[in-house]
Amino acid sequence: MTANRSDLTGIARRAMLQYGLQPDFPPGALAELHAIGDPPHVGGDADAGVRDLRELLWSSIDNDDSKDLDQLTVAQPGRGGVKLLVAIADVDALVKDGSAIDQHARTNTTSVYTAAGIFPMLPEQLSTDLTSLGQDEDRLAVVIEMTVGDDGAVTESDVYRARVFNHAKLTYNGVAAWLDGTAAAPPRLAAVRGLDEQLRTQDRIAQALNARRHQHGALDLDTRQARPVFSGDTLADLRPDDPNRAKALIEDFMIAANSVTATYLDAKGFPSLRRVLRTPRRWERIVEIATQLGERLPAQPDASALQQFLNRRRAADPARFGDLSLSVVKLLGSGEYAVERAGEQIDGHFGLATKDYTHSTAPNRRFPDLTTQRLLKAAMAGRPAPATYDELKILAQHCTVQEDSAAKVERQVQKSAAALLLASRVGERFEGIVTGASDKGTWVRITRPSVEGKVVHGAAGLDVGDRVHVRLVHTDVQAGFIDFARA
Repeated sequence: MTANRSDLTGIARRAMLQYGLQPDFPPGALAELHAIGDPPHVGGDADAGVRDLRELLWSSIDNDDSKDLDQLTVAQPGRGGVKLLVAIADVDALVKDGSAIDQHARTNTTSVYTAAGIFPMLPEQLSTDLTSLGQDEDRLAVVIEMTVGDDGAVTESDVYRARVFNHAKLTYNGVAAWLDGTAAAPPRLAAVRGLDEQLRTQDRIAQALNARRHQHGALDLDTRQARPVFSGDTLADLRPDDPNRAKALIEDFMIAANSVTATYLDAKGFPSLRRVLRTPRRWERIVEIATQLGERLPAQPDASALQQFLNRRRAADPARFGDLSLSVVKLLGSGEYAVERAGEQIDGHFGLATKDYTHSTAPNRRFPDLTTQRLLKAAMAGRPAPATYDELKILAQHCTVQEDSAAKVERQVQKSAAALLLASRVGERFEGIVTGASDKGTWVRITRPSVEGKVVHGAAGLDVGDRVHVRLVHTDVQAGFIDFARA
């Protein structure tokens, strides 16, 4: 069977509808889109509080094929450390609260990334153009400013609106290879005077931020995802999306920016939509896995102890660290959205070892980030919060549900893609690791291709983290089923 993109697209659309997501924009949203002509006029913005920072050496780093650019970064010498600036696309400037486009975004709450393609939260004319921080474009942004010391501590911070200009659209792989010294500077990086020094400064800051987070117990897990590889419209493979230095740089900056955003709203007396990862309920299974590897973990959840264990295992068995990471991620559970009143303290993020964390850095792709942006702009302007605590609480629950639905769609299409690739390999044996075990069934992930399937025979006694040999017994492309028997 040929693994065709159109087959996967049909599967993806049906899965979107099945899980309560809208694959298409409604007529009202499209009518609004046609009425939008240009991005907000940067040169004549009426708000005197908007700073002009277009001369700074802003650049973006993202995936090779990304056009929905949400963030730019730049670093400057500052008093007591380096001043790090993260510019977030001002999506709210064009997507008005309550509009038809906004209502569609509020329904789905996220862009859905499938092996068949992307179902964007916002129309592409916006997310990849008018509200994207594209190269050589003047744009409005919300800037999160942080002074970072040599020890990675954020000593001062501020949030304000600004005009920005992206001098270079760079990619993770190109920047990472250059930073590692395995390739020359990407052409655009080399063409912008001073950008090389700028990015090396950012790399140094990112490493300091990263080191400090891990000193406080943040977990360092290998959570790479498989990305589809097409030859024309034919699916050729599902390959792991490997981590690299440039991805880590952006991740560290976004974590820092999201923490500053949360504390800023709290200081302004505003409620905030927090991203939380509660204390893991299956900690005892993580302890069991550590014991099987000759390690000891405390009986009660302890992020610092878990990170030290992970560091030792990465050094002792790097080849299997990805499998261990996957087991730990599954046992930690899923993150969720919750609302925190100003001055209140709710659960923080166990994996990041922080009490103050929100989602604010991807408003083109996630509705919680757009909601947070509206809260920030109201707080900056001295206006009342645009949503009440109760309204935000309902929204938080909805965003959590829809995020889970989007993940189910992505997994289902990924499994359909894998089923297409594996259809001719029924009867073959694979080595895998158990990734799920409950009353609903037991699942195993194999590595080539990187995909999960259900153990339909011989699952008794298996638990998350167990290594096992399985035999492929059945595939169903439309349903996304991959069935294994314990070998």
